[in-house]
Amino acid sequence: MNRAMSAEQVAQDSFAVHTHGRGFSDITARVDNLVSASHVQTGIANIFTAHTSCSLLISENADPAVRRDLERWFARAVPDGDAIFEHDAEGPDDMPSHIRATLTGVTLTVPVHGGKLQLGTWQGIFLWEHRTDPHQRKVMVTVLGQ
Repeated sequence: MNRAMSAEQVAQDSFAVHTHGRGFSDITARVDNLVSASHVQTGIANIFTAHTSCSLLISENADPAVRRDLERWFARAVPDGDAIFEHDAEGPDDMPSHIRATLTGVTLTVPVHGGKLQLGTWQGIFLWEHRTDPHQRKVMVTVLGQ
């Protein structure tokens, strides 16, 4: 490829997500708005949450049954109040929330092209609250590219 590289741009912003307790919050539009505001046409968007009991994931955005099935599977795999957990300082959902976040992750990287996130037709970006009580979560988006 014989192409002159232009200067890279970096933009960073954050937003709060007010959860209603365990469940999913669709943050796709909010992330896409920050990507658009960055004026980066081609690059990547890194989405990060600095919490240990919620996570970020890309999942199906058309059928909410997918997210309900994920929640049921995790409830079986990592049940609240399991006697094997020593860490329960904040209640029976404390350690299961940390395990869920560890398994699903707190950061995502999505390609940007034409100033838009390059998600698949049925993909959305979700913050998954693993605690049973409502929380305010911070999501940081860093967009890097040209």
